[in-house]
Amino acid sequence: MTDERAIRFGILGCANIAIKLCKAIAKAPNATLQAIGSRSLEKAAAFVVEHGLPEAVRVYGSYEEVVGDDEVDAIYIPLPTALHVTWAVRTAERGKHVLLEKPVAMSVSELDRILEACEANGVQFMDGTMWVHHPRTAKMKEALSDEKRFGQLKWIHTCLTYNPGPEFMKHSIRTKPDLDGLGALGDTGWYCIRAILWAMNYELPKSVLAFPGAILNEAGVIISCGSSLHWEDGRSATFHCSFLTYISFDITALGTKGCLRLNDFTLPFDENFGFGTFHEASELDYGKIEPGRWCPKPNEHVVETEFPQDVWMVKEFAELVKKVKYFEMKPEKEWAILSRKTQLVLDAVKESIEKGYKPVEIVN
Repeated sequence: MTDERAIRFGILGCANIAIKLCKAIAKAPNATLQAIGSRSLEKAAAFVVEHGLPEAVRVYGSYEEVVGDDEVDAIYIPLPTALHVTWAVRTAERGKHVLLEKPVAMSVSELDRILEACEANGVQFMDGTMWVHHPRTAKMKEALSDEKRFGQLKWIHTCLTYNPGPEFMKHSIRTKPDLDGLGALGDTGWYCIRAILWAMNYELPKSVLAFPGAILNEAGVIISCGSSLHWEDGRSATFHCSFLTYISFDITALGTKGCLRLNDFTLPFDENFGFGTFHEASELDYGKIEPGRWCPKPNEHVVETEFPQDVWMVKEFAELVKKVKYFEMKPEKEWAILSRKTQLVLDAVKESIEKGYKPVEIVN
């Protein structure tokens, strides 16, 4: 930490993802970890020792104490989704800025309560979708926007799956209706939907149609599903998310003249070495077809990065908070808008499943 005006973070809970954020905050030049709280003081203290956090970090035995700390500027909330509305609203009402883990809420109505509290109290909101902050993501958008090479985007498919095994299915909060009741749709489907909206310049689809055959556990939580999304101009998208199949983090985007593909969109394979890659190909490359091939070999683009994507996220969020705190600027609303659009589509997919795989219109 080198910035005298570094934003002081508090963290609610000791979830595994909190470990990643602690490290990201330590690496971000404009952020510092001020406090961490758990439901017991012993658990919070053990977390600090186990992960080698600075002795100066304040340790609390309740979430309320972190939210009430006058020397905390912003709160990272990685709690179960069912608790988000309660603690995000309390955080905003205490004048703390909100970095909220995805999925942000159980429904768009809950998210609206969170966003209304942030608006009313003048605090910055951002969700914890890390991959959108990686420099590679901006370069991919440049490739998709290149009409000469890519043409017009027509279809995109995303797939995010992993098979964590029987113990996860029995004990993980992501399979409990009272904790993370959105299951795989909220955990991995959120990324799939966000990636589709990102590629479509965040234009909402007209409708969604869940694929028949969604799999729910005994408690009624979705553990595997998929859906199609449809726009009025004929563009379409599909996605699949699951806790039942081999790990996959894939995007394929097809345009009239080219395509873009990558197999690690949520977490670049090579980020720890300071770069991320993606592949694209175009009909303009037909003249370069090698003997024995029927299409051009995809071009690999390497995007160097100073920080991992979690650090970029913390850094960008902290910069927005600094503008509010030190320069009396209004919070940036873009991130709230993107979260709400993602939640709207997620809700519609869930509704389509519940209605027996009927189309659901998106109403913003």
